[in-house]
Amino acid sequence: MVTAMGKEKFFFSFKVLLSEGYFKVAGNPNDRRKKSQTQNQNQAQGMSAKSGAANADAVPDVENGAGGSEADGGEAEFGADLLESLKGLRKGMQLPVRSLGIREGETSPPKRYNSGSMILAMENAGQLIEDEELRAQIKGSGIGTSATRAEILKKLVSNEYLALNKKTQILTPTLQGEMVHDVVYCSIRSLLNPELTASWEKGLTYVAEGSITSDEYMEKLENFIRSRTEGVMSLRNQTALRPMFDEAAKYYKNVKTADTGKKAGTRGNNPGQGRVRKSSVKGQDK
Repeated sequence: MVTAMGKEKFFFSFKVLLSEGYFKVAGNPNDRRKKSQTQNQNQAQGMSAKSGAANADAVPDVENGAGGSEADGGEAEFGADLLESLKGLRKGMQLPVRSLGIREGETSPPKRYNSGSMILAMENAGQLIEDEELRAQIKGSGIGTSATRAEILKKLVSNEYLALNKKTQILTPTLQGEMVHDVVYCSIRSLLNPELTASWEKGLTYVAEGSITSDEYMEKLENFIRSRTEGVMSLRNQTALRPMFDEAAKYYKNVKTADTGKKAGTRGNNPGQGRVRKSSVKGQDK
């Protein structure tokens, strides 16, 4: 549902359980969540009363969703009553505005990829493409195949472009991996876009349909590789790239691993993940 007030547009959505179905046997997860929130709230109020640090009539923490506010999805407050009210709405109707308010909050950072979610992201890479035709082209293939995606990640880890935490399976970039990304970004940026994969997949479809010959496809592919390679060789942007490497290196620190004694690059809040070769920075200016 979209409502407009002046030039501003507000988007509203909610879910209502129309039929319990198997929830009659398994139990409604929303009821369990609401019960858990109530218990947590009661425990918090009990601890607050014991410590004497809060008022006896403590107000539920609306910001964190306690007390069944709209922060927990809104299904408990809205329910079937609101659904019945919305059925009478029609496009273009004017509604009275009874009150306005601003709620402050912070967005959560995206979760780090693990080995499983990364493979899923590679499989569904087409979702990032805006062009509908190209998105449909890569929908059935993605990046790599079901038989090669795990091996691609394994190779990136063995080449020390990515670091894999064996306990959590979280993937993080190494300094060397970030440097490779910066080089490609400043040299052949299209290689970082799944649209390139989709466009070549589209060409293969044309070959299969007979729209173009395999020789024509290979000629275009060779011309693309040749022109991009010559373009990179003519850039000579090693000096310009060095500040980018230095900036990325600020987020890494060198420590010696207990098992090998080699220096390892660590990134962000994931210490101990990802060894970096000593020659990785020096080799860029050659």
